[in-house]
Amino acid sequence: MSGMTGSRIVVTGATGNVGTSVVRALAEDSDVGSVLGLARRIPDWSPPRTDWSRVDLASERADLVKEFTDADAVVHLAWAFQPTHDPATTWRTNVLGSIRVFEAVAAAGVPTLVHASSVGAYSPGPKGRAVDESWPTHGWPDAAYCREKAYLERSLDIFEREHPEVRVVRMRPAFLFKRESASEQRRIFGGRFLPGPLARPELLPFLPDIPGLRVQALHTDDAAEAYVRALASEVRGAFNLAAEPPVDAELLAGMLGTRPVRLPRAAARSAIAAAWGLHLLPASPHLFDAVLRLPLMDCTRAHTELGWQPRHTATEVLEEFLQGLQRGEGTSTEPMRGRKVG
Repeated sequence: MSGMTGSRIVVTGATGNVGTSVVRALAEDSDVGSVLGLARRIPDWSPPRTDWSRVDLASERADLVKEFTDADAVVHLAWAFQPTHDPATTWRTNVLGSIRVFEAVAAAGVPTLVHASSVGAYSPGPKGRAVDESWPTHGWPDAAYCREKAYLERSLDIFEREHPEVRVVRMRPAFLFKRESASEQRRIFGGRFLPGPLARPELLPFLPDIPGLRVQALHTDDAAEAYVRALASEVRGAFNLAAEPPVDAELLAGMLGTRPVRLPRAAARSAIAAAWGLHLLPASPHLFDAVLRLPLMDCTRAHTELGWQPRHTATEVLEEFLQGLQRGEGTSTEPMRGRKVG
């Protein structure tokens, strides 16, 4: 894209689910001059025109100004989901680390910052209609993930007032999946010992239908395309990113060839809370509460101002992800390594 001709792009969290897709998209764009990927562990992966630097955002000793010097844009993707039992640890990486990124962007004179926010930043909202980017971003206070994403929205409000010279773009994607992320996401949300082959339809006699469980999904590569389009343009502000159709028990049951069975919300939460309390399940009951309250997002602004359309439907995304779970799919970075369990 001509707006990035010869540009130097720095990507934090470059080896995770979103980072690998964004780095690949940038590396394949001939208009991009160079990419610098920041990660805690250097990967055995060498995309074109891409260099790596070992950086831990949780460390106050990280010299981010040095990493950002002469950059045309910083894409901030780094995020730690675990440990959910120690929110102070994720706060240090996600919130304090992100604030260090923002401050370093200003200190290094970087003209563009693209920040990975999330649907999780939104306040509780409707499931029967979609909301645009003006919906409040106060999160669900009991869930660390939502609390941290919402706090950073307020931090960026202040940053934009203090640094109007920096073009700030906030991406608010739905839940992001791809085949290669299956093993990582199984470990993050299901635990190290949850067998991927359990995702086989013939092993599911029914699917729990929990009131309020209606969410949106998006292929990670489609999200990466939106990031690249934002870098190549002069847009500012927030963009919702999601694919159709919304995902609920009826859609999932149809995909898996099983039947939905109504399960009270309290029963589902009690089971999750018990497993989380015993350290058998990494995903917390607080995140479960938040998911049930997330609004559906209207993506008109991304369609019209970025010219962006997802190439995969939500159904296709989930089918690909389930195949990845069954096969223990992954890729050649430490967070994304594949592993088949069971």
